[in-house]
Amino acid sequence: MTPLVEARGISKYFGPVVALKAISLKVMPGEVHCLLGDNGAGKSTLIKIFSGVFPPDEGELLVGGRPVRFKSPKEAMDLGIATVYQDLAMIPLMSIVRNFFLGREPTVGWGPLKRFDLKTAEAIARQALAEIGIEVRDVHQAVGTLSGGERQSVAIARAVHFGAKVLILDEPTSALGVKEAAVVLRYIVEAKKRGVGVVFITHNVHHAWAVGDVFTLLNRGRSMGTFRRQETTREEVLQMMAGGEELESLEVELAEIARTEGGKR
Repeated sequence: MTPLVEARGISKYFGPVVALKAISLKVMPGEVHCLLGDNGAGKSTLIKIFSGVFPPDEGELLVGGRPVRFKSPKEAMDLGIATVYQDLAMIPLMSIVRNFFLGREPTVGWGPLKRFDLKTAEAIARQALAEIGIEVRDVHQAVGTLSGGERQSVAIARAVHFGAKVLILDEPTSALGVKEAAVVLRYIVEAKKRGVGVVFITHNVHHAWAVGDVFTLLNRGRSMGTFRRQETTREEVLQMMAGGEELESLEVELAEIARTEGGKR
């Protein structure tokens, strides 16, 4: 099966700073590919290359098996790569239906009489949200009145409705409570069932393990490896992310400090 998106030896530099070095990964249809790493690991830089914000300095990006070099995020969107950032690109004071069609509004009329087709937009928004299992009280309520989980869900439904083949989610559960995070994870699974390839960026191993099929770990711009779910365990992934050797060294150092302080008393 041809990957929806594939990175081959992608590197990115910002002056003397190595943001990414020789990163390779594949995003397959109907899979959740979890991109794990601590702050500064290079996760955001990689997804910005996928979504057309940055060009790679080295390596190759392929979409549907064909090499591409995006000049803008619109080119990535036209090829079915949708990115949902943490700020969601939504306007809090506007309604759900207005945000759903922001920049892609259905219209009626012609010329100077052309106007937003609210009735059609409302029907489409309700259906699109229902198809992915999202229930909202009123599509005319302001997005700012929704919970964090509901906002993420609306953004996911919007991307899927407008033909996303690859859905990139940038830390969608980072600022959510347990119940809200569970809601978002459920909708990630729904998108996967529809054949969408999901790239789930997170530093929360427990959230990743709940929905992930493949796990790529980044550390300071370099890959620590890509593992399929059956090839590893949650504890092993957590250990690699946490930096087992560094934690062991820290434990020894803290024990030595405690021993020294105890001796002084």
